[in-house]
Amino acid sequence: MEGEIIMKKKLVIVESPSKSHTIEKYLGSDYKVVSSLGHIRDLKTTGKFGLGVDVENNFEPSYGIIKGKNKLVTSLKKDVKDSSFVYLATDPDREGEAISWHLYDTLGLKDNYKRIVFNEITKDVILNSFNNARDIDYDLVKSQETRRILDRIIGFRLSKLMQSKTDGKSAGRVQSVALKLVVDKEREIEAFIPEDYYEIEAHFKDFDAKLDTYNNKEIEIKTETEAKEILNKLSNSFDIVSIDKKEKVKKAKYPFITSTLQQESSNKLNFTSKKTMMLAQKLYEGINLSNGPVGLITYMRTDSVRLSDEFIKSTYGYIKDNYGSEYVGYVKQSKKTENVQDAHEAIRPTSIARTPESIKEYLTNDEYKLYRLIYYRALSSLMKDAKVMATTIILDNNNYQFKATGQILIFDGYLKVYSDYEENNDKILPDLNKDNSKVVIANNIEYTMHTTKPPARYTESKLIKEMEELGIGRPSTYATTVGILSERGYVNIVDKKFVPTEIGIEITDKLQECFSSIINVKYTKEMEDDLDKIADGKLENTTLLSRFYNDFEPKVESAFKTMEKKAPVETGELCPNCNSPLVIKQSKYGKFVACSNYPECKYIKQNNEKKEVVEIMDCPKCSGKIVERKTKRGKIFYGCSNYPKCKVATWDKPTGKLCPECKSLLVEHKDKIKCSNCEYEEN
Repeated sequence: MEGEIIMKKKLVIVESPSKSHTIEKYLGSDYKVVSSLGHIRDLKTTGKFGLGVDVENNFEPSYGIIKGKNKLVTSLKKDVKDSSFVYLATDPDREGEAISWHLYDTLGLKDNYKRIVFNEITKDVILNSFNNARDIDYDLVKSQETRRILDRIIGFRLSKLMQSKTDGKSAGRVQSVALKLVVDKEREIEAFIPEDYYEIEAHFKDFDAKLDTYNNKEIEIKTETEAKEILNKLSNSFDIVSIDKKEKVKKAKYPFITSTLQQESSNKLNFTSKKTMMLAQKLYEGINLSNGPVGLITYMRTDSVRLSDEFIKSTYGYIKDNYGSEYVGYVKQSKKTENVQDAHEAIRPTSIARTPESIKEYLTNDEYKLYRLIYYRALSSLMKDAKVMATTIILDNNNYQFKATGQILIFDGYLKVYSDYEENNDKILPDLNKDNSKVVIANNIEYTMHTTKPPARYTESKLIKEMEELGIGRPSTYATTVGILSERGYVNIVDKKFVPTEIGIEITDKLQECFSSIINVKYTKEMEDDLDKIADGKLENTTLLSRFYNDFEPKVESAFKTMEKKAPVETGELCPNCNSPLVIKQSKYGKFVACSNYPECKYIKQNNEKKEVVEIMDCPKCSGKIVERKTKRGKIFYGCSNYPKCKVATWDKPTGKLCPECKSLLVEHKDKIKCSNCEYEEN
């Protein structure tokens, strides 16, 4: 209608499309919510060493739009132009703060914006976040930017070095330290010398007791002869020395942080850290319940165990109403304060009233399992500690003291809801006082031989725990870091344990030759501390970068000159093109045979073995099939069987379904299902 005034909407920019649907529902028609699909810019690969960083001019970064996102940025600029105000609502951490700044800078927002953050995607929290809108925190941005620059410099320079000297393809600030932990553990195992030892145990009618001391001093039995000698000195009659009963407290666990969630999920649900974070992301961004999409848990990248006052209050009420006032516990205060980012809470359900059982029908089986674990861990953390009656019986036989221990649960406390995730350690000992007897008779006494065991290899969960305790990396990077070790071929996973490969060991040893002062736990932790200082406004980022680079780059230049290159293994065959020896080479896609005269000769021996063609689905453009294919270098991609006539192809694995918007292939990309052609993404 002529003269009609069209009111512009307020624009909210989030990271994830699935998150945008949930938030738009809460905000109503006055708002438009769009997604940046994560980062829109990254460091270029221009300049000295391709770093995208001017190392000679205060480490000035050079940013460019990420490949494939120009269309998205154009769309966002139009959305900004058509809006009355912009709210940047990316994730509530350093990475999210950096994404907001890149959006601000790229979209030319100037003063027409505010930054909002929220720890959970629920209506009240979302609406309240607008009342607490602020400007971008440039200290947080600088901290993230510094981390990115450090990772770029170390990653690019060391990766280039390793590519020129070894079969390895990458190295990194955190990745290489994590790999060193795995390699060091393997060498501990190799150096371990097993020793035999013996235990003597007395078996009674209702319990067993082990030899503990001799004349109340510790005793070690190294040989069978010693064990037999002791056995010959013992009778079947044991004097009761003492029966000690003590009430002990079994403390409730803290609510989850990122690392403990990954560990517990691995131990109890058998989920990888990658799978855990993927599922947690879905629970955080929103699940469609009967009343629409709802965020079920708080933000899942955190190292704080803090809980909001509102959640504590509502949970105390829930515990009292459902279990009784005697089960109401107390707030657990973490002793760990170092390197803790307390901007948001522990991982918890957004509503304690939303029990796992009440929403089970809306969740996949794996989503339900993880939500249940998170829910009951948070609930149990605010319940009373459990109590056990621990009993210790000391028996004497010819000055040899035997010990028996047991415990009985006398108050279940938090175990009322969390017992499914903890082992039952109840072991009942008989009441030896009831007959006023001072002696107890053994049915038999025997010795058994044991062998000391080497240290256990790291599982994924144990490696993450170790990284957390040592202060290596951040909650957001744990899963990615341990995943890279396997993807690069630096470790094999055997029985869920990390075993370093030949390449992994080689990379570690080469890095330690020249970079032992940098690729180590202490240095990496200190760097994390300095990044925290930048985030707190207590350290200039250029100070850290200059100090690091002036020490690091001379070491790299020296290593390029002095580090010995690994001699390639010859196959005994000659190149058909130039008659040079053929050698075995390694890429991230596996081993291959090529000419030793590279780059003058680029011959690569082809594997002529016929392999079964793996058909994925019908081609959306012709009558062909989408099949699994390989490049000359062995990298897997997916394309039409009618190639080159039909050029439908993608690096990402197709799901077997088509995009509902453009009918192109739906593919698996970084734990998400998205279109290979347009910006469609499944919730």
